[in-house]
Amino acid sequence: MEPRQARGEHEHHHEQDGGEPADGTISRQQWTWSVLAGMASYLDAGSIVALGAGLALFQSYLHLSSGAVGALAAIGPNAIGCAIGAFIGGRLGDKLGRKRIYKYDLLVYALGIACIALAFNAPMLFVGTLVVGIAVGADVPTSLALVAEFSPAKARGKLLGFTQVAWGAGPLVVLILAYLLAPLELLGIRIVFAHLFVVALVTWALRRRLTESPRWQSASEGAKDGKDGKAKPQVPPHHRVRALFSGANLRALVWTATIYVFWNIAAGTGGIFTPYIIKTLNAGSQAASVALSAVGFAIGMIATPLLFMKYADHSHRVRRIMWGVGGVMQVVAYGAYLVFPFTVTVIILNIVLFAVGGALAGEAFYKVFSQELFPTMLRGTAQGFTFGVARTCLGVWSLFVPALASAGIRPVAALLSLFLLISAAVGFFFMPNTSGKSLEQIESERSAMSG
Repeated sequence: MEPRQARGEHEHHHEQDGGEPADGTISRQQWTWSVLAGMASYLDAGSIVALGAGLALFQSYLHLSSGAVGALAAIGPNAIGCAIGAFIGGRLGDKLGRKRIYKYDLLVYALGIACIALAFNAPMLFVGTLVVGIAVGADVPTSLALVAEFSPAKARGKLLGFTQVAWGAGPLVVLILAYLLAPLELLGIRIVFAHLFVVALVTWALRRRLTESPRWQSASEGAKDGKDGKAKPQVPPHHRVRALFSGANLRALVWTATIYVFWNIAAGTGGIFTPYIIKTLNAGSQAASVALSAVGFAIGMIATPLLFMKYADHSHRVRRIMWGVGGVMQVVAYGAYLVFPFTVTVIILNIVLFAVGGALAGEAFYKVFSQELFPTMLRGTAQGFTFGVARTCLGVWSLFVPALASAGIRPVAALLSLFLLISAAVGFFFMPNTSGKSLEQIESERSAMSG
């Protein structure tokens, strides 16, 4: 074993006991693991936006009704398909281990992506979309739990924030490809999906070297009990699913679900429907609509390391300030559509405000708190639940967006402004203080609260 690797393993066992480096130093191995785990976010968001970029083209090619377009968006990686995967994958990740889930789910993802890329009829498109949704849904909570469990306490926000950079990179690459390939129309979109197929297989191959989370291994071994080693594992009460629905766990579940459900409806609408709405309402061409969406993700990718990753681990006070400022920016972003006409200038204003605001008060913080507020043996289950609920709500909402958009942008904008206001207010006023604490310290404090 190489000295570097030996040191890395020693650090992880030391970290497991809550003894992370005081300055939050991140090893090369931790960065590598974070990148590979973060590819779940790349593939998740990339597939959402690829579908969004090609939605109008598939609708024309396959003669889909507006209802069918809404249904397609509802069952895919943006919504219900992802929810099913999150519910199942999050729980299995806690029961069977992080590695077993992320070892195979990308192969399922690649199969679904291939089905979409080659789709020549509606059933192929719908089946592929559902399979992709289930696969990314299973991967995201499992991968994020892995990142949190090997992160130093004072760098957890930074490493989980990095997965959000990957979440922005997927759509950006997809949209740049879609923009460059726009003259090819539907063939261009097929090529975009083919790129996701290749990335998924490469990531799967690289992930095979990942090891299991030491924290999960320790918690899992602690849950086992039996005479002569042959008895079935006994699950302690605080490791059972029903433990999520009482005390501090229930409060955390309601809080994280609330901030994410309402934020995700706005983010998901923008991610999958922005090109569709711009083109449908004649505010710009297909190429222009895709380019405008790409700008938003590029800004988010820049703002996340400059703002979120830099400050998220500083203190509870800094976290609240970040959330408050970001929340206001996002409400103003969609409120602008209620005041100004739906033009390219106002669309750019919306995209810039939402991208920067989202980096400060959006999915990155949801990812952090979803890892910090729950015990190890329920961490994936909890995030799978809230992630699944959020995507289900987005799926139901997606059924109505095409019809709402056909009446103009204001009905959609008014509802999204309200949703973002709810997320911002609940996040700001009820944010728990977990900054800089080890996962063990947080779990101990919250157990005392429940007791």
